[in-house]
Amino acid sequence: MKLMRNRGFLAAVAITLILALYFVLIANQALLFLGSDELVAKGIGAALLFLPLLGAWYLVHEFRLGTTVQQMADTLDSEGRLPIHDGETTPSGKLTRESAEAVFEVASRQVEGSPEDWSAWFHLAYAYEAAGERSQARKTLRHAADLFRAERKATRTDA
Repeated sequence: MKLMRNRGFLAAVAITLILALYFVLIANQALLFLGSDELVAKGIGAALLFLPLLGAWYLVHEFRLGTTVQQMADTLDSEGRLPIHDGETTPSGKLTRESAEAVFEVASRQVEGSPEDWSAWFHLAYAYEAAGERSQARKTLRHAADLFRAERKATRTDA
């Protein structure tokens, strides 16, 4: 399992480096356009400069989320509390609708009982994923990551 995590991390780093190279090339072109005397070229240069900046921000934001999710998963794994969705599955290996709903109900009750517990939100995110609601799973995972970072920050401040 650790090997798969390393492969995923290495793939993310490789894609990040490729995107960073792309952003540098686009930014270089943007600077060439900005150096032109033509007003239209300057406008294109400004637009081209904005896109790599936006892309870089998004890349940092997503990489930060990914590393935080991995830290949360490692913490839960070391405590033996990773989400395991037992239940009836389809031939493709996904939980049946009924099993996914049962998992979701349990995870929802955990969040209702402990709304500030990042691990409850982590479990809810994986319940959303099991139910096929990826967009909601991602939003929930972001919330779990925010709670996790806040808890870590408070722990460092108290120490």
